[in-house]
Amino acid sequence: MAPVPLAVTTSTKVDELQTREARAVAERWGLPYFPRRAKESVAPWLGTRVEALLVVGGDGVTLWEPGGSFGFHAGMAHLRRMRLREGEPDTFVRVAELRPGDAVLDCTLGLGQDALVASLAVGPSGRVVGVERSLPLCAVAGEGLRRYERGPDSCAVEVVHADAREYLRALPSASFDVVFFDPMFAKPRKAQPAFEVLRRFAEHAPLTPETLAEGRRVARRWVVVKGAKYTDDLRKLGLTEEPLSRFADVVWGRVAPLPVAP
Repeated sequence: MAPVPLAVTTSTKVDELQTREARAVAERWGLPYFPRRAKESVAPWLGTRVEALLVVGGDGVTLWEPGGSFGFHAGMAHLRRMRLREGEPDTFVRVAELRPGDAVLDCTLGLGQDALVASLAVGPSGRVVGVERSLPLCAVAGEGLRRYERGPDSCAVEVVHADAREYLRALPSASFDVVFFDPMFAKPRKAQPAFEVLRRFAEHAPLTPETLAEGRRVARRWVVVKGAKYTDDLRKLGLTEEPLSRFADVVWGRVAPLPVAP
């Protein structure tokens, strides 16, 4: 019998509250729930009973697979938000010219780092939608964002499990102020083992001119694209790098919306 692609279970410290939460996570994402005995290891399940597991515990939801695990961590996004609150600039906010009340569509949500920053920049009157094609990543990000204490100065991030290309095609023209793409770098940077697990689940298809054009149709102000330094990622899309510090490890490009037909 083939293993289930993805399921939900509890951590080793099983109690009634945690079991209810794990069942709720499974229901939200349309996944099977596997009961777990106290202190039972899930290592024998991986690769046999399931391909990957969402483990619900006191510290949130963690994705486990035979090669390792990772969970949601606000990390640099939390630091960037602190700096924004103190009036310091943020590259994404500057390039996208984000302002209170804006609607932002993040087409490559990942673990929600830029979406979290955008949620503060646009404020409680704004809107941030994050689209993620990978169900495991979408579930980890969605559950992490649900639990993150963003404060009253930020809007919630709406998490959508979908192919961004299809999602964009279904949207009306000029329906978001900013459309954002942060494709997984084809040339990976050195990273922690947990990030290598993330890469195995991430979408690796490059951003195409066709999808960029759909983004331009949907955007009202800018389409913003993040790329890897020392590559021609942006040039291939006809984008010019925004002038930034030479010490930055990524590059940014932006392009205006397509003209709206009369």
